[in-house]
Amino acid sequence: MDAPKRRAPRQTKTEDGTAQRVVRRRPRDRRAQIAAASAEAFGLSGYHGVSMEDIASRLDISSTALYRHYPSKYALFREETLRLSTLGVETVRIPDELAGAPAERRLDYVIDTMIAQCLANRRSAALLRWQSRYLEPEDNRVLSGQLVRIHTVVRDLLVEFRPELAGSERAVLAAATLSVVGSVSDHHVSVPARALTTLLGSAAHAVIGADLPGLDAEAETPGATEIPLTFKHELLLKRAIELFHEHGYPQVSVEDIAHAAGLPASSAVYRFYRSKGDILAAAFRRAAERVSAAIGPAIAASDGPEQALTTLIELYVRGSFAERALTFVYYAEISNVPPEDRTVLRNIQRLNVEEWAKLVGGIRPELSAAEARVLVHAALALVVDLGRWHGADNPICTPARVIRLMQVILIGRPAAV
Repeated sequence: MDAPKRRAPRQTKTEDGTAQRVVRRRPRDRRAQIAAASAEAFGLSGYHGVSMEDIASRLDISSTALYRHYPSKYALFREETLRLSTLGVETVRIPDELAGAPAERRLDYVIDTMIAQCLANRRSAALLRWQSRYLEPEDNRVLSGQLVRIHTVVRDLLVEFRPELAGSERAVLAAATLSVVGSVSDHHVSVPARALTTLLGSAAHAVIGADLPGLDAEAETPGATEIPLTFKHELLLKRAIELFHEHGYPQVSVEDIAHAAGLPASSAVYRFYRSKGDILAAAFRRAAERVSAAIGPAIAASDGPEQALTTLIELYVRGSFAERALTFVYYAEISNVPPEDRTVLRNIQRLNVEEWAKLVGGIRPELSAAEARVLVHAALALVVDLGRWHGADNPICTPARVIRLMQVILIGRPAAV
């Protein structure tokens, strides 16, 4: 537990120059302010990257005052994470006046309310998306149950709205719809609220109306290339990514990485990487370069923006399926990358998104540049979200289905053959 620190009373001076203590009254909504500030901090810097003093500083109070409301950082983290998930459950609850309405109208209501809540909690929702893995087991079970309830509501509405769908198709489309709506917390692209609401709603409805390829239409997906044991730096990176994916970066030590790579001691790791942070930065560079390296050749070999974008989508999905752990780590652990590397990586990511967005704009000129970027973020996040929800080896979430969903989000329909 972080040790409480006292903050000196704030003072002003009277007209004759003597010090006068200023008594600050405690706001009535202090607890709500603390919850909002902590959620934003956890979403931005990660659970392990935030202290009680950091949160207190955001509110301009002492950590002692913070401890009056919450006994520990975990108590704050737990309360805000479960508050957000509980809010999600409330959001998809159909009101009595719509109980007998057609399935399409109820589905519209659920999508609209989910979008409204995600926008209202945009700065803190990243906590729920990427940091909830640090909940203690019992709290994690509560969270998982709530997320399943949210998914079940959307899936059951699809049973009524599109009865022709197979159960696996409804499960994938429900998860994809939630991903599109939730992706708005992964970025800071600025679009007016009304336009952003319309854009996310259109993308969600495009996903709901998508026709997915059959499970027998899937071509074999290449697996990750086996790394020769002589390439120790590559093996170290591969094993580290697997550990970061399974346990979370803060929970993994250099000793763990050395053991997983078959090295005799942690000191052997430093022959290849300067630190654990350097390994994470190398993983991020690998993920970013995989995306950027495909852009130039795809554009050069295409007859127009739709063909180029279709090629990029397929390359991205195939690469992500071959390296699922890397794709997840890229989204979940950015707050743990050393600051000097984080700036460089953020710039590479922005450039990659910008190139994708230019292609989207070439296909859909009615979209602004910012709106195209929002859709690119939604499509890219879809890959990792579906992998998280359905699991790495779930046969219903195939690359061909993910490719089709990315197409309907970015192009607005399946790509022309």
